[in-house]
Amino acid sequence: MPDIRVMLVDDHAVVREGYRRLLERAGAISVVGEAGTSGDALACAEALRPDIAVIDVALPDASGIETTRLLQSKCPDILVLIFSMHDDAVFAAHALDAGARGYLSKASAPEELVDAVVAVTRGATYLSRDVARKLAEHQDARRREPAILTERELEILQLLVTGAPVAEISQILGVSEKTVANQQSTIREKLGARNGVQLLQVACRLGLVRRSG
Repeated sequence: MPDIRVMLVDDHAVVREGYRRLLERAGAISVVGEAGTSGDALACAEALRPDIAVIDVALPDASGIETTRLLQSKCPDILVLIFSMHDDAVFAAHALDAGARGYLSKASAPEELVDAVVAVTRGATYLSRDVARKLAEHQDARRREPAILTERELEILQLLVTGAPVAEISQILGVSEKTVANQQSTIREKLGARNGVQLLQVACRLGLVRRSG
């Protein structure tokens, strides 16, 4: 059986090194490329044509979900597995909608990354147990709740509930303050929240964010 050719996409070199060792120790898997940004990932994918890309959600220039969407547009033959610290159902749902074939939380046992890579390259869709459970709960919630946030609204919500001001969010996302303010109003309207406290409460209840502590 030929080696499964993997590209690793994570902005931390030490994390990529750990993934590389874990995957290559399993046998029949070789890491052929690495990238720390979305832009580098797309260039690397086009040059190397790996079988599968393991992509983190949090990248400095674009989200891993947007990277997945772009990669599927440019190189639809390359499979995508999202491996992220975020086990929230909404992230997983957006990732699958973008074309990812699997979503694995970093809370999973290390060897599960190997299982996920092998399963996805064999044609299966792979979800770690915690993500699968939350995704099922999220799908139930979607049937009960009319409000569905877009990917950009979700990104803004995640920043809003940390207490980040509109000006800071606009810099992080590279959009105008007016755009962020308008999106904030839309998010509150969709979730039925009148202020920041209610926004956090509703977002936590729907599983869109987690309370810290």
